[in-house]
Amino acid sequence: MNILKTARVIAASLFFLLTTLFFVDFRGILPNEIHSLFHLQLVPAILGGMIFIVVFWILFTLLFGRIYCSFICPAGILQDFFIRISKRGKLKKNKQKRWFSYKKPQNILPFILLGLSVALPNVLLLLDPYSNFGRIAANLFQPTVVFVNNLLTDGLMLVNNYTLYHVTIANVTLSALIISILILLLFVVLSVTRGRLFCNTLCPVGSSLRLISHFSLFRITFNKEACNSCGQCERVCKSECINSKEQKADVPRCVNCFNCLSSCKKGGLKYQFNPVSLKQFQKKKQEPRMKIDNQESPSRRNFLSLSASILTTTPFVLSGCTKNSNNQEHVRNQPILPPGAKNIKRFEEKCSACHLCVVKCPNQIIQPSGLRYGFDYLLKPQLVYTKGYCNYECTICSEVCPNHALVPLAKEEKITTQLGIAKFERERCVVYIDETDCGACSEHCPTQAVKMIPYKDSLRIPHVTPDICVGCGGCEYICPARPQRAIHIIANATHQKVEKPEYEKVEEVEEIDFGF
Repeated sequence: MNILKTARVIAASLFFLLTTLFFVDFRGILPNEIHSLFHLQLVPAILGGMIFIVVFWILFTLLFGRIYCSFICPAGILQDFFIRISKRGKLKKNKQKRWFSYKKPQNILPFILLGLSVALPNVLLLLDPYSNFGRIAANLFQPTVVFVNNLLTDGLMLVNNYTLYHVTIANVTLSALIISILILLLFVVLSVTRGRLFCNTLCPVGSSLRLISHFSLFRITFNKEACNSCGQCERVCKSECINSKEQKADVPRCVNCFNCLSSCKKGGLKYQFNPVSLKQFQKKKQEPRMKIDNQESPSRRNFLSLSASILTTTPFVLSGCTKNSNNQEHVRNQPILPPGAKNIKRFEEKCSACHLCVVKCPNQIIQPSGLRYGFDYLLKPQLVYTKGYCNYECTICSEVCPNHALVPLAKEEKITTQLGIAKFERERCVVYIDETDCGACSEHCPTQAVKMIPYKDSLRIPHVTPDICVGCGGCEYICPARPQRAIHIIANATHQKVEKPEYEKVEEVEEIDFGF
């Protein structure tokens, strides 16, 4: 194996393993600092305003080509996995069959989608490779790991081993599950049939790097004296960018997997310093476009049909999945934004719905939305208090967000950030209906914004002080009233600041010493 390919396989495997494990780690074993690796992803770096990282990848691509796509991008590495499995099965049946072959580049669709991704945040959300991988990992991989964990737990309990414990997944919604399955199917189909076609046609990151890599200094080149045009390099090129007959490599589409170098035993290809000259670039630009062969057009039409159908039908599929999987009884006019979101407009622009905050929330109250709040909020996280509440001092979601859509909050900032305000509906309260004591909402309020006040005879009923309520949802979660809870959180479109509550001092009772 070529040393460059070996380095690529090792680096990609380590990065992919760390990324996947961090997403599926339902026990919180791995340190949250691992999330810093995700700042290397290009779209999160752009959305988060991390100019240094963006400039780094531009310069790195100008030097070495599209290393990013094979070394760092988890969606690209996932596609390589599918390619590897399918390729093995095919070669066992017929070792002489051509697995990949050179295809002419598509020069219109990729840049139309790139322009749409720049103009429309939701197009970027649907096409961003990192965010798509995050949704697959959060909504498919993690539930699978939890299912296996629960099976092992049952098996170990039969032999009186209680090392593992059962885990319930409460943060996977139907809309997020459907779109994750569709994207995974798209990856599988395109990888098996056309290799890295998603990366070179649909992916906005791939299209951006494709423009830059036109001028890369190091590139795959043919040694025409050593090459005998056997076609082996073309058969293993998953980007379908090597033309072995003409001994040319379409460098902008090359993702630098170095499979071609490893496959050539005669040294017919090299990865070396070979900058394109202005004269060569102008000559390439003036070359007339060749007509598409009749043999290629059906597969291209099939590809366009498949990808277009998935991308265009997804919103309509999700429109039927706007109801939350937990059957939340209170319909909100706007989502409760996670801590650090600041305001809904900013959050819609910066969040790419990678769902890392969803899987890292210890109480599983952050859940992906469907189309309940419109297409602009598609799949973005919201707080749902039917199965839990936001821990008063917890800041994990804001710490791990790679886009800085959730601004990192210190604990002092978190406890004074008002996500929403509790609203009490007296007619639904068990104190009002059944004339019995309750007070559960007051007991679970960390700021004493919900207090019990005299109501009737010896009964006391909840009263909300909005000025000190932080909208943590403790009162809504614990409220026993059904089918609709008597107290719920009304979301703030813009997070507000409240004063740190002053807790009532407990009077110290002097102990009397009776002498016995």
